[in-house]
Amino acid sequence: MPKNNPPFRADHVGSLLRPAALRQAFRDHSAGNISAEEFTAIQDDAVRRAVALQENAGLKSITDGEFRRASYWSHFVEGIDGLEVAEARFDFTDASGDAMHFFAPHVTGPIRRAGPLSGAEFDFLKSATGATPKITLPSPPTMHFWDATSAVQQAGYTGPEEFFADLAAVFQAEIADLAARGARYIQLDEVPLVMLCDENLRDRIRANGEDPDQYVDHYIKLFNACLEGRPNDMTAALHICRGNFKGHWLTEGSYGYVAERVFQEINVDAFFLEYDSPRAGDFSPLAQMPGDKTAVLGLVSSKVPELEKPDDLKRRIDEAAQFLPLENLGLSPQCGFASAVSGNPVSEDDQKAKLALVVEVAEDVWG
Repeated sequence: MPKNNPPFRADHVGSLLRPAALRQAFRDHSAGNISAEEFTAIQDDAVRRAVALQENAGLKSITDGEFRRASYWSHFVEGIDGLEVAEARFDFTDASGDAMHFFAPHVTGPIRRAGPLSGAEFDFLKSATGATPKITLPSPPTMHFWDATSAVQQAGYTGPEEFFADLAAVFQAEIADLAARGARYIQLDEVPLVMLCDENLRDRIRANGEDPDQYVDHYIKLFNACLEGRPNDMTAALHICRGNFKGHWLTEGSYGYVAERVFQEINVDAFFLEYDSPRAGDFSPLAQMPGDKTAVLGLVSSKVPELEKPDDLKRRIDEAAQFLPLENLGLSPQCGFASAVSGNPVSEDDQKAKLALVVEVAEDVWG
């Protein structure tokens, strides 16, 4: 049956391919060739077009494509004192084994939210659509995992708990501000928890003198602290994926290692889960999902141009329903189409077709 509140049966993760004019505007603004006002006008126009794309596809949740961000977390680093960008301690890879270094948030000092981080994005999006606006936020562990303990200590914190308390205060203030602006659908984008499902990575963490189980414990508590005080009528979703950068990923492995604790203990209403490839494992971890939560199955890949077959998607939804009732399921791409400005190796036509496919299959399955 249809679902009139988020997450919807047909939903999506959030980021969209930046059009060529917008990518050029990022370069021109960085080089000082256009003013801030000109840059904003180009972004505004791109967002309006992105809204129309989603509405025409039949989606009920609408994002701004993250068109004002260089990456899904960049606005947090820009707007929080004590965060900077540095090289991460892990690499992206692809099916050929090609490795890619990347940069990520690192803590360099006591953190403080200087002002609203996503508020202006949400205000414009809300004004541009009559559907449900969804605002995406980077997850709290995104601000910690890529260098972890050494960075926290070098930043002057006595330990991770002190840092996490400051970080929770940042998220609580940001979510309260978004709620005051009318936001009722937020999504936190998370990678570290599912990275901890990879045995090879856990071994690497142990070899560095760290405890992967302690990370799971810390991060569950951190998520709940960050979400404390959100309005009862605000839907919070947690998107968990294995990394998404130019068609590359960070890790592989089933959700099983963290499923029971993460699905049952983190105080969100829904989980967007990557299930577009065998790297994600089978659907059995869904049996740990409480009956009052939704699992949105990321069965459509945003990493490759090939369009999935509707019957294959329906078959996989049926397989998932063996572990979690159909009523608790939805469908989406496995991740956004552009976690950074550069985007994934798919075209805008591919993106449009995949979003339309999600809606088509959801209508066939749930009505």
